[in-house]
Amino acid sequence: MRLGDVANAQAVPYGKPLDGVRVLAAEQMQALPFATQLLARLGADVVKVEHPEGGESGRGSSPAMLDPYGRAVGATYLRNNLDKRSIGIDLKSSEGRDLFMDLVPKFDVVAENFKAGAMDRMGLGYENVAAKHPGAIYVSISGFGNNGDSPYRDWPAYASIVEAMSGVYDWKSGPDKPPVTIPVGALGDISSALFAVVGVLAALRHRDHTGLGQYVDVAMLDATLAMTDVVTNFWSMGVRPEPDRALEVICEGFRASDGYVVVQIVREAQFERLADLIGHPEWKTDPVFATRAGWGPKLETVIRPAVDRWAAKYTKLEAARELTAAGIVAGPSNRAPDVIADPHFARRDMLVEIPRTDGIDDPVLVPGNPVKMSKVAEGPETMVPWVGEHTSDVLAAELGLDDATINDLRKRRIVT
Repeated sequence: MRLGDVANAQAVPYGKPLDGVRVLAAEQMQALPFATQLLARLGADVVKVEHPEGGESGRGSSPAMLDPYGRAVGATYLRNNLDKRSIGIDLKSSEGRDLFMDLVPKFDVVAENFKAGAMDRMGLGYENVAAKHPGAIYVSISGFGNNGDSPYRDWPAYASIVEAMSGVYDWKSGPDKPPVTIPVGALGDISSALFAVVGVLAALRHRDHTGLGQYVDVAMLDATLAMTDVVTNFWSMGVRPEPDRALEVICEGFRASDGYVVVQIVREAQFERLADLIGHPEWKTDPVFATRAGWGPKLETVIRPAVDRWAAKYTKLEAARELTAAGIVAGPSNRAPDVIADPHFARRDMLVEIPRTDGIDDPVLVPGNPVKMSKVAEGPETMVPWVGEHTSDVLAAELGLDDATINDLRKRRIVT
């Protein structure tokens, strides 16, 4: 989907579910920006507060493209900030903090994802906001939560840190070799974002009934634990890395002619279908394979060589089709070019093309909105904002500041 396209024009007359909801977000990197981008895609008006000099830290990530002013704009920023407006305010200055607090009553949601306690120390925390705007929904995303008494409350965190602390790295690699970090993208960020969106929507609904705002506090470690639930759940039920106590499933990649096809078998009937498909019907009467407990010990010596020999006759996509047709759950293990060319993503508008501003023809690709609704139009997406692109518009419209006042603030680097 090209930036600005509308995939379902029939849904346009219905508007969007969050039309009229306004979000003021002091945000950086990915966890909160992903959440507010999703809110924006659902219709919310999101105003992003950034530092006047260089903007938020996600702009400094790699790889990057150049904006129209020759400044680097990193990939983390590009994939998390569609459909927003940007204002540059120095929250470390008293005048900047006053501007932020003056804006607060104009918004339904105030959101931040700085290190725990940072907004409180600046006088911009929940209690300050609630005193000025009792109906505000205040959402925080931090590594270990603002509320409660986590021993890690003062630690900074990126996605990889909370993923490691959730136990999922060791669960996949074991204790005897270094963990493979960030194996599925920013799970710690995206999971936190999704739970923050759930919290915001629930708090808005609660406000409809009570008229009261409240504080939504999301710890990235909590969100990641919820997403990697099998780690603690399976351990509590006796699953261990040892072969005789391993999980009794086949969830493996098998080698096809051009890569791997991933197969998951969790029932004996599925294993029997596999045996027939790959030409080993004798497995169905072999007492070793009578129950799923026998699969793990024979995976590498018997099952994998046989499935690999069968799969080698096919591409990974062809093998997946054959397996699926036989009633076995499977899919190709894709590389980025496979994903980009996959008709599924094109038909569901799941790749958005952002035109580059630095002379390179090929667009930047970012994920589309996975929330599909029959009476909500897809897009149109708007370009990520440059630092402070909308400062003058927002301060004039929301606070009634004139050009002279805004220009004075800009000269003194309170805003950009």
